[in-house]
Amino acid sequence: MFPKKIATLAGHQDCIYALASATDTQFCFSADGHGQVAQWDLQNPELGSLVAKIPNSVYALCTLPASEELVVGQNFAGLHQINYAQKTETRSLQLTESYIFDIKKHQNALVVALGDGEVVWVDLEAWAVQKRFKASEKSARTIAFHPTLPEFAVGYSDNHIRIFDAETCAMKYDMEAHTHSVFTLAYAPTGDFLLSGSRDAHLKVWNVGKDYTLQQSIVAHIFAINRIAYSPDNQYFATASMDKSVKIWDAQSFKLLKVLDKARHAGHGNSVNTLLWSPFRNYLLSAGDDRMVGVWEI
Repeated sequence: MFPKKIATLAGHQDCIYALASATDTQFCFSADGHGQVAQWDLQNPELGSLVAKIPNSVYALCTLPASEELVVGQNFAGLHQINYAQKTETRSLQLTESYIFDIKKHQNALVVALGDGEVVWVDLEAWAVQKRFKASEKSARTIAFHPTLPEFAVGYSDNHIRIFDAETCAMKYDMEAHTHSVFTLAYAPTGDFLLSGSRDAHLKVWNVGKDYTLQQSIVAHIFAINRIAYSPDNQYFATASMDKSVKIWDAQSFKLLKVLDKARHAGHGNSVNTLLWSPFRNYLLSAGDDRMVGVWEI
């Protein structure tokens, strides 16, 4: 593996918290603390354009497959659906007076993790709240859906990971998983494992087939793990950290393969907040507090 930095995408005026891929994977989106949402062409990385300006900070983005629509989570407000080809807002939904930490699409719904601990389901067709539930008084930070089983995981700021039935939202498992907030979750594409990353800097591997028992705990970074992303070919996964580094891991053995940092690979100079491993040329995108998006060929 020979990581190579392809480009550095500049233009944001504040810390970048969210990345998303367009339906046409040649394009991607980034969003920052000033509410700016930008679109980038990975074939011509220097070409960026402003898609939307949202009144508050944006921590979560979600593209709608087979369309040219992007859902933007506006903190302390709600959701904005943007037609990114026309750069126009098609509809919005008042949802919360708290943070919006994550948005995932599941079937014909958006599932949203909120700072007040609620998880909200929004019906995409009706564009209305379908159901909402609260399993903690602390923030719901991250959501991951199992690739084949009808269940999903939510990571909370009370250090727990809770597994819910995707049809009824009934809780199936409750793990006191970390010693600090759970910031990121990712199911292995095979569905065998759930990976979690936390403010405690540990990467944990949970065995799904054995009732989510802990299989491995790795001191992966010096500071908080903000994001986990699997490669499109499922051979690797990456972790992004507040310690300014991105690390590449073997998806089968969970062994560390490469460290992308400022000293060795002209990486980030501040916290790396988010990742996107794009199917387009296997590019890995990273972004964070330095207001830059790094594009890596892995």
